[in-house]
Amino acid sequence: MVTNISSQVIYEEFNSTKLGEARKLKIQLPRNYETNTKKVYPIILVLDGDYLFEPVAGNVDYYSYWEEMPEAIVIGIMQDRTRDDDGFYGDSYFPEDTGANFFEFIGLELMPYIDRKYRTAKFILAVGHEYTANFINYYLFKDPPLFNGYIVLSPDLAPLQENRIPERVAAMRHKIFYYLATGSNDLKPIRDVTLKLNQGMSAIKRENIHYYFDDFEGASHYSLVGKAIPAALEDIFSIFRPISKKDFDEILLKLETPVFDYLQDKYKTIEDLFGFKTTVRENDIFAIATAAERKKDWASLEKVAQLARREHPNTVLGPYYLARFYEETGEPRRAMRTYQAAYELEEVGFITIDLLLDRADKIKLDFGY
Repeated sequence: MVTNISSQVIYEEFNSTKLGEARKLKIQLPRNYETNTKKVYPIILVLDGDYLFEPVAGNVDYYSYWEEMPEAIVIGIMQDRTRDDDGFYGDSYFPEDTGANFFEFIGLELMPYIDRKYRTAKFILAVGHEYTANFINYYLFKDPPLFNGYIVLSPDLAPLQENRIPERVAAMRHKIFYYLATGSNDLKPIRDVTLKLNQGMSAIKRENIHYYFDDFEGASHYSLVGKAIPAALEDIFSIFRPISKKDFDEILLKLETPVFDYLQDKYKTIEDLFGFKTTVRENDIFAIATAAERKKDWASLEKVAQLARREHPNTVLGPYYLARFYEETGEPRRAMRTYQAAYELEEVGFITIDLLLDRADKIKLDFGY
């Protein structure tokens, strides 16, 4: 869990050679950015930062507080005076003139600057609405693409893009997260082309392409944004969430393979997808250990105990589950000593010092040590 410190919003002006002018930025740093100096963070780049930054930043702060997604650096680009020029495309329906300059500003100036100044992970998620939602798709056509993820809200697509985008994505080998949203009361031309884009994207069946679509009943061109942002973050970062009761009941207890493998695979997937390692949560250790006990999978219990000792060395988690492993595999004396050795460590959840004392005393009484 992150510490209870307010997230920081910084206002900057970035002098761009590509644009020949300064651009205003809003930057939200995670709550523990200053104190957790070894941690790196994904980037969420928000176009239309004048009105889209706050709903994105607020949701990112909220979801990361509850560990439903990783903490992230949110960058908003202000475009109130330049939006039309920034997204300009020519007869090819790709960026030209001022649009090409803005395209290069993001890729060649802004993102390298953010990487130099802040502790960033190699995962960038772009967010756009309407005109800017069309624009972020152009980065799909770079090789490799600049962004790993795209939140495309009610896009005002350039001609041919509803066909070009699925064709391009279907040919990609990189892992891509793509979220698309419209609403039943969206502007009709935009809704129609969005539904066509969805048809093409839905037909792609590739393991490296993670595609999500929402069509919000009753939502307008503007109100859908408030519904789509949290939905997109939930979808894209679903693997990051703690193991839930549903996961426990419907997945862990029904596994035919060792339950520890599920935990190992989960965190390896997080590292592979998002480009950073994260500490294994206490909640997930509880879940795996409990499943191992239920299934009498003592090898997994030993492994999760060893992992807990590495990940949370100052807590009772590792010693408690290691002692439980010794109890269940016929080594009561080692179990008793392991319980006793943990008396000065930090309590976690139901694993209290009193519980350790009780279990050690019971072994002593039962076996006469």
